Amino acid sequence: MNSDDKRVWLERVKKLFVGFDRPLALIVFLLLCVGLVTLYSASLDVPGRVEDQMRNIVLTFILMWGLATVPPSTLMRFAVPLYTFGIALLVGVALFGITKKGAKRWINVGVVIQPSEILKIATPMMLAWYYQKREAGLRWWDFIVGFVILLVPVGLIAKQPDLGTAMLVFAAGLFVIYFAGLSFKIIAPVLIAVVIAVGSIAAFQDKICQPQVQWPLMHDYQKHRICTLLDPTSDPLGKGFHTIQAVIAIGSGGPLGKGWLKGTQAHLDFIPEKHTDFIFAVFSEEFGLAGELVLLLLYSALIARGLFIAANGATQFARLLAGSLTMAFFTYAFVNVGMVSGVLPVVGVPLPFMSYGGTALTTLGVAIGLIMSVGRHKRLMKS
Repeated sequence: MNSDDKRVWLERVKKLFVGFDRPLALIVFLLLCVGLVTLYSASLDVPGRVEDQMRNIVLTFILMWGLATVPPSTLMRFAVPLYTFGIALLVGVALFGITKKGAKRWINVGVVIQPSEILKIATPMMLAWYYQKREAGLRWWDFIVGFVILLVPVGLIAKQPDLGTAMLVFAAGLFVIYFAGLSFKIIAPVLIAVVIAVGSIAAFQDKICQPQVQWPLMHDYQKHRICTLLDPTSDPLGKGFHTIQAVIAIGSGGPLGKGWLKGTQAHLDFIPEKHTDFIFAVFSEEFGLAGELVLLLLYSALIARGLFIAANGATQFARLLAGSLTMAFFTYAFVNVGMVSGVLPVVGVPLPFMSYGGTALTTLGVAIGLIMSVGRHKRLMKS
C-alpha cells in the first residue's frame, strides 16, 4: 500500500468517527475503564460479568456512533412518535405487564422490555420538541402543558412502582422546562417546601415512622426506606443493612484506599448489589478518598463538556435536549453517590458507566450519542 492509499484509508476511518466529540468520548472511555476495573474486583465470585459488560460496551459504542451521525433535525421528527410509543407501552405495563418482586415494570412484546427506560430519553425529547415549536411565542400556560407532558410518564412509572426511574425521568424533563425559561421564582417555593418536609420527617421520625402510620401517596417499602435512611440501626439486618455496610466500606477506604482487589467488605459479601447500584462502595473501599475525587472530577468534566455542547447548540431543540440529558447525568451520579453514602434513600439508580447492566448502559450511551449529535451538527454548520 503506497502513501496515497494510506492517506485515503485514514481519511475514510476519520470520517467514520466524525460524529464523536473527542473530549466527551475520552471522558466516557475513562469512566468505562474505571468501571471495568471496579467491576472485575466486585465480581470475582461470579465469572463472566466483565466479559458481558465489555460486550455491552461494544454495542453501546456502536449505538452511540450511529446516533452521533444523525442530525438533530432528524431526531426531532422522532420525538412525538417515540414519546407516544413509550406512553402506550407504559399503559400496556399497567394493564397486562409482568410482575417481578412486587413490581410491574416489564412487558412482553416478543421480547421482555422495560418501557420506563425509553421514557428517560423520549420525555426530554418530547419537551424539547414542544418548546422548539413554541419558541417564537412562549406563554405561561406552555409551562403547564410541559408539566402535563412530564407528569404523565412520571405518574405511570411511579405507579409500577419504580420511584428511582420516575425521579430520573422527572429530573430530565424538569431541566428542559427550566432551560426553556421557567422562572426560578416558581421553583424556589417548591424547593423550600421539600426542605421543610424533609426537616419535619427528621424531627418527628419517632412518631411518623411507626408501623401503623400510613404515608399518603407512598408504598410501605418507600416509607421504610426513608425511615431507615434517618436511622439505619432501626432495621440493621433488613432495609438498613445496605446503608450501614456501604458506609462502613466507604469509611474503611480512608484517604488512599485498601488497594485493588483488597476490599474486605466487598469480597466478604457484606455489600449488597456490589456490582450494580452499590459499586461506588466497592470503588471507595479500594481506592479511597483520592479515587473518589478522581471519579467525581471525571463526572464533573463530562457535565461541563455536555453543557458546553448544549450552550452552543444550533437550535432550541438541540440546546434543550443536550442540556437536559447532560444534567440527567448529574442526577444519576448525585443520587447514586448520595444513596450509597447514606445521604439519600436507597433507590434503584445505577452509577453512570460504572454499574453493571446492559439496559442502563444502553440508555446512557443513547444520551451521549444525542449530545454528540448536537455538537457535530454545530461543527458542520461552521465548516
